[in-house]
Parts: sequence; structure tokens; C-alpha cells
Amino acid sequence: RAGSRAAALMPGPPGGRRARGEWAEQLALAHLRDAGLEEVARNYRCRRGELDLVMRDEDALVFVEVRFRARQDFGGALESVDEHKVRRMVAAAEHFLARHRLDPDSRCRFDVVCVAPGSGSPLVHWIRDAVPP
Repeated sequence: RAGSRAAALMPGPPGGRRARGEWAEQLALAHLRDAGLEEVARNYRCRRGELDLVMRDEDALVFVEVRFRARQDFGGALESVDEHKVRRMVAAAEHFLARHRLDPDSRCRFDVVCVAPGSGSPLVHWIRDAVPP
């Protein structure tokens, strides 16, 4: 979904890869909050992988991968979530569930949020269930 209220308030991406990544994560977080999701964790890291955002969407726990692309072809951002990245996300999600003593059979999903600079405000494309269970 392009043009959220949060996107309209955020300036363009800063220089530097890490700064752009943090900017994209902040924008994705604001976008998901605008959609009614609640933040559970941010930048969860373990030996098995990393989760950019962990959100709650009603009764579902949502593990979110945030991708920034300077170009507006969102297919490229989604395609960058390859099989290796998916395995690491799933492993990190399993670790998160175990560490927080959550039922491993809890309703979970994996979403991808693609962020790109736009004319005037950034573009945010949220793909729910981007990674099959």
C-alpha cells in the first residue's frame, strides 16, 4: 500500500546502507502500526538468524522482513528474499517462539515490507504471507 500517513511524514532515505535500512524499518513499522498491528520486537537476533520486526496482528504473530530498494520495482525486493534468507527467518522465528515460551503451533505468518523512495513520499508495499508456511 503506497502513501500511508507515516510515509507522508518521513523524509527521504539518508545516505549509507545501515542508515537506509534503519530508515526503511522505521517506515515499515509506522506503516504496520497505521494498519493496526502492534510491535512485539524489533531487530531480534540469534545465532540462527534475524527478524527485522515481530508484530501482532490480532491473534497472529507476524515476522516481518523489511527490504529497501532504491528502484521502484518491488518484485526485485521480494525476489531478494531467497531460500537461504527464508530458512534463516524461519529458524530465528522458531528461536523467538521458544525463547518467549510461546506455543510453536501459534498462528504465525511471514510478511515482507518493501520500501522505495517515491516522488514526494516513500512507497511502501506490504506483502502478507509472503513466505509459505
